[in-house]
Amino acid sequence: MLKHHSSMKILVVGASGQIGRRLVPKLIDDGHQVEVCLRNQAHAPEFERMHASVRFADLEGDLGTLCAGVDCVIFTAGSGGSTGKDKTLTVDLWGAIQCIQASEAAGVKRFVMISALKASEPNRGSDALKPYLVAKHAADEILKHSTLNYSILRPGRLTDSTDSRPVRVFHESETADYAGSISRANVAEFIRQHLRSVERNVILDLIESVD
Repeated sequence: MLKHHSSMKILVVGASGQIGRRLVPKLIDDGHQVEVCLRNQAHAPEFERMHASVRFADLEGDLGTLCAGVDCVIFTAGSGGSTGKDKTLTVDLWGAIQCIQASEAAGVKRFVMISALKASEPNRGSDALKPYLVAKHAADEILKHSTLNYSILRPGRLTDSTDSRPVRVFHESETADYAGSISRANVAEFIRQHLRSVERNVILDLIESVD
């Protein structure tokens, strides 16, 4: 196990999702003390075998003191593509807002939000994607105006590719009209590397380079 000099106590919200499952073992390998937020108790053994601690909460309910006692919160939760607009509101938006508020109340030192490419301009998205982008945009804006040290990471279209492609990173100040995809594995690895960075209060768009 690689012990990193700046190890933290990290809460991963949405750990049972496709990015979260790839991220948690990486954080543990880096020597962080990892806790995961789960709704479904059936997922707990998977993470306990990794030596992650488990907190149970429903993002559509009251999160209360969910974030107490941790240094960093990583919000990777999402309602998923098969759910309706109601879940987009209650999970992707309301769940994120509550998590931000709980982190502020707990004095969390760092908050990493996994957002989406084009969240800054939802009108650029397709009609089907627009409600999701609006929810992400609103949650991002609330985080930007919070008291938290934040990183907002906005990946392109997510894939399950296992190819290791270089990641192109664009800062919010860059105005290029770009699009692209990125594997969930690459997003998880980028989060891992970004936690080693001293950058704070940044918004980064992520896509993979195309040969």
